[in-house]
Amino acid sequence: MSQFAATSARRGRALLLLGALVLLGGCTRGTSDLRDWVAQEHAKKGAPIPPLPVIKTFETFEYKDQEQRDPFSPSTAELQPSNASGPRPDENRPKQPLEMFALDSLKMVGTVGAGGGMEVLVKDPGSVIHRVHRNEYMGQNYGRVVAIADDHIDLVELVSNGNGGWMERSASIALGEK
Repeated sequence: MSQFAATSARRGRALLLLGALVLLGGCTRGTSDLRDWVAQEHAKKGAPIPPLPVIKTFETFEYKDQEQRDPFSPSTAELQPSNASGPRPDENRPKQPLEMFALDSLKMVGTVGAGGGMEVLVKDPGSVIHRVHRNEYMGQNYGRVVAIADDHIDLVELVSNGNGGWMERSASIALGEK
């Protein structure tokens, strides 16, 4: 039986080698079809390439006013406070509760009293209602209440004019506005 097993093993190896050669033989059919396809692809014309954009040439400019004032620097007049005698906020007075809120976040909800003793009711963003009289302050731009009517409050704010000074600006809050 050992001779039979050895012969059987040789036959098995021979069949395996023969099968591998047949499989490899099928893979070497040739590369002529691949070469034909590559030749066809090379023969095709590609899409045209768009032309390069025309580069614009710009004229050079020579700045000849070197002795003149630099237009990007403030002038001496702009550096000096122009409104030294104009309105200024009183930095020494104590801040009032409604000065911590932007004016557009406050809402007039009503009035109390009549005539010169009229008070206005103002709601802040936290829904707290404050009583405000004439000459009291509200808003973040030093807004002073100058008039109280049944349907609105008139204020005068102090805003920076950009030159180190201050200017007055009128503002108002209408009843139920927001």
